[in-house]
Amino acid sequence: MPRSVLFSFASDSYRYAVREIREAFPGEHRFERLGAEVARLADTAVPVEEFAAACDEGRIMFVRHLTREVAGYPLDDLPTESELATTLLEEISAKSVAVQTWVDGTGGSYHHLIVDALASRGVTSTRSGQDVVVSGVVAGKQLLIGVNRLADSLSDWPGGRMRLARGDERVSRSEFKLEEAIATFGLELPAGGKAVDLGASPGGWTRILRQHGQEVWSVDPGSLDPRLRGDRRIHHEATTAGRFFAANRVRFDVVVNDMRMDQLMSARMMLDAAAQLRRGGLAIVTLKGGGKNPLDGARRGIDVLRERYDVLHARQLHHNRNEITVVARKHD
Repeated sequence: MPRSVLFSFASDSYRYAVREIREAFPGEHRFERLGAEVARLADTAVPVEEFAAACDEGRIMFVRHLTREVAGYPLDDLPTESELATTLLEEISAKSVAVQTWVDGTGGSYHHLIVDALASRGVTSTRSGQDVVVSGVVAGKQLLIGVNRLADSLSDWPGGRMRLARGDERVSRSEFKLEEAIATFGLELPAGGKAVDLGASPGGWTRILRQHGQEVWSVDPGSLDPRLRGDRRIHHEATTAGRFFAANRVRFDVVVNDMRMDQLMSARMMLDAAAQLRRGGLAIVTLKGGGKNPLDGARRGIDVLRERYDVLHARQLHHNRNEITVVARKHD
């Protein structure tokens, strides 16, 4: 039975998300942009599971969060606790769910309304970490309610907006990008592995790799943050990636690249890095979205990567801004 799907995206990426959806699922579709970062694929026959799979595989890169729409209410005529509970329990059978509310634009949170309605029928709720996610999305002057499996939601954060703590130990804001990718895609870095961080300065990604148990070769002519210099499992190679590759004799389990260059240059750098990786080694790279067509630029970069890698994931994450994070494995 057709069911509308709500999806989120970066505010300037809507047209790319729509184009990707149309290409992934040919046919007639009706899109309704409901706010700066949320839209509806109305009355679609595309199962949300297939929609999510296309996003997870990187065929749709500019969508961040999905939920099946089950109800909508004007903000000045919200349902009673009993009415909302009845609607929700027609959709869920779990005794514990995650409840996530998010606002497109300005306005208050309606989290308590959903939580109290569920609690009145004996369903407990947390903010995350459950197999079923109930979403409350405030868009314009309406509250939209969605229900979806976590496995098909793309993110365990409201609207895909992952919030990470800004502690004093942070070396750079770029850390959030790698941290979000590891969490969102469920990446497991090899215990005691060896990693190379290309364009490492000032060392944000190096710090995250160390947190995940990697010995890190940080390649950058620039300096590392002084807080990293005393770590004997961080090797600062103060040179360019090309010169490092020419002299290197280490085989790595992981290569990461957050260098400021266009998509094709970054992808070609990762082809050079593949020669330094063990078979099955993990690669994480951000493809910068500059230019007039970041979608086609990212696709060209991914096509280059496929010469040496199996691409596992590709998505514009919350902390990416105008970038796509690509996760791949060396296939030869």
